[in-house]
Amino acid sequence: MSQVNIETVIEFLTSLQDKICHALEQADGSGKFVEDNWQRKEGGGGRTRVLTNGTVIEQGGVNYSRVSGSKLPPSATAHRPELAGRSWQACGVSLVIHPKNPHIPTSHANVRFFIAEKEGEEPVWWFGGGFDLTPFYPVDEDVKHWHQTAYDLCKPFGDNVYAEHKKWCDEYFYLKHRDETRGVGGLFFDDLNQWDFDTCLNYIKAVGQGFIDAYVPIINKRKDTDYGQRERDFQLYRRGRYVEFNLVFDRGTLFGLQSGGRTESILMSMPPLARWEYNYQPDENSPEASLYQHYLQPRNWLGL
Repeated sequence: MSQVNIETVIEFLTSLQDKICHALEQADGSGKFVEDNWQRKEGGGGRTRVLTNGTVIEQGGVNYSRVSGSKLPPSATAHRPELAGRSWQACGVSLVIHPKNPHIPTSHANVRFFIAEKEGEEPVWWFGGGFDLTPFYPVDEDVKHWHQTAYDLCKPFGDNVYAEHKKWCDEYFYLKHRDETRGVGGLFFDDLNQWDFDTCLNYIKAVGQGFIDAYVPIINKRKDTDYGQRERDFQLYRRGRYVEFNLVFDRGTLFGLQSGGRTESILMSMPPLARWEYNYQPDENSPEASLYQHYLQPRNWLGL
């Protein structure tokens, strides 16, 4: 069995942040990520990179962090009592991209590693992550490409991995109070340690590259699509759903805030602009109605 080595994870995560930022800057054409290095007094730190007012990306952030502590918040140990009394480290890359053009979907991805240690005992560790797509004016071709990329990267790790992690994504990114998915899904997984350490790390590497392969072609296809105020207003309205999910349900946001994380980096995922409208109802047979009717419930996009 391969040995757990957090430094190998750190080396990958920092290089992944560089790689994703470069790919997104190339796709944007003019915007550049600005880096903010920070330290956490309880232990650890990170580098937050934010791109604002680019040609394509209205606001996007790609965070790397490595934080640690002597004990976990009650919200963590309540569900995992074996973590009580252990020191811990958590590291990861997390990103959210909010494009200007409503025809380019918002996208989120993250890959992360957690380890809790206690002298004289084996470490408790796992990986987590995934990526998901939140379109406003979906195009079937784009959604199928997104899921095909996810399927292809999962295939070497087992015939059922895509189906399991797609289902997990559909169920996790679900707004219960709205009875709708946040978008069209992708992959989501947590507590990944059923393989040996090296295999789990290789899967995380595939997911990181898979995000670039899945998202950048969609940006390039849709960034020159014309739009007007109607599309912009709908985009801002639907961004409100993104805010609702992240502040009410997202585990990463809640863990970060409850464990004394850096608020600016945690809330980097928020869109720069959003709006809410009382009892909004899309016009019948409109492109906006199509989103609700055909895309905001789990679907088998690949005919599997």
